[in-house]
Amino acid sequence: LPPGSCRAFWGWLNAVFNKVDYERIQAVGPDRAASEWLLRCGALVRYQGSPKWQQDYNGLPTGPLGKYKIEAINATESCIMYRGFDYLDGLEHVTDIRLEKCIYIQDECLQRLSETNTLQKSLLQLKIISCGNVTDKGILALHKLMNLEYLYLSDLPGIREKERTVQVLQQALPNLELELDLE
Repeated sequence: LPPGSCRAFWGWLNAVFNKVDYERIQAVGPDRAASEWLLRCGALVRYQGSPKWQQDYNGLPTGPLGKYKIEAINATESCIMYRGFDYLDGLEHVTDIRLEKCIYIQDECLQRLSETNTLQKSLLQLKIISCGNVTDKGILALHKLMNLEYLYLSDLPGIREKERTVQVLQQALPNLELELDLE
């Protein structure tokens, strides 16, 4: 194999994993379709009323449509990327998202996240850790998440204007508790 072809293959495969199947969303509902997307990409989900994280794609709970509502997403080391974010649109119960070591997460993803109407209402906690492609622009976009109570930012080398970014966010979201572990 020529050098770089393996990486290109995984990039292609990850793009396939992130392709949105709108018919599937219609057929099984937004929470089930998003669960499938997230687990395919290596993320974990936790449902309302359950303490345990779901990580096995084949072990996804079945049952009446709409019974299982995603409450939390842990996307640590997952391959979620912008093109899959349409799966978030129908999720109405997500209170907690963790994006850690996500190589495909960039500013556009955070802008898309903060423009998702359902997440603007439901999202209370967001952690963004070691996502090398995130810059101040992406963090500033989070000001649209008006109910956000807690934001943790750690190891984000793309953030260049920490003080200004923090100031703007805190003005926009006065109730936000902001925890930083940035250089």
